[in-house]
Amino acid sequence: MIKTGNPVISIYTEMTPNPETMKFVANKLLYPGKSIDFADESTAKPSPLAQELFSFPFIKSVFIASNFITLTKTAETEDWQDIVPTIRQFLKEYLEEGKPVVNEEEVEAMKQPSGNTPTADDDDVVKRIKELLENYVKPAVEMDGGAIQFKSYENGVVNLTMQGSCSGCPSSTITLKAGIEGMMKRMIPEVKEVVAEAE
Repeated sequence: MIKTGNPVISIYTEMTPNPETMKFVANKLLYPGKSIDFADESTAKPSPLAQELFSFPFIKSVFIASNFITLTKTAETEDWQDIVPTIRQFLKEYLEEGKPVVNEEEVEAMKQPSGNTPTADDDDVVKRIKELLENYVKPAVEMDGGAIQFKSYENGVVNLTMQGSCSGCPSSTITLKAGIEGMMKRMIPEVKEVVAEAE
């Protein structure tokens, strides 16, 4: 029997700068314009897809963005080569069946921070920081399968949260200090330092 209605999904993988993470890219929008990070199984309630991915014993964390998913493997898992085919097949079937990726009502219930979208409550400096993150930082780190979210700004110090492949990545400190901090200091003179906080 030929199934009609649902498009054929293709999934390809990309290595990230973090050897513990792998980026799985789909030819379909998964979470348009947004991203969400699930550091462990206990946080995965808003995403039926993340819940199912955590059923694989080698998955440590799940990050879902516009058209890709970044998975972090457990330390015990030797090599991505052994598990990539299994994950690709699972994602292909899951998406072709049209199953839900993220339940937006559940996300709202979690009261996730607004991230990099400026709000009416933000002061001028915070708005400029968020715009810089959204316009310059987001496209670059998404290519590597990660995200960097605004957390707070106080006394010249910007606190950011590293997600997806950026979380625990050996080169994320260089990205943070040499890249993001340098750019922010040049473009927003009020910024003195940029630091990363764990989720």
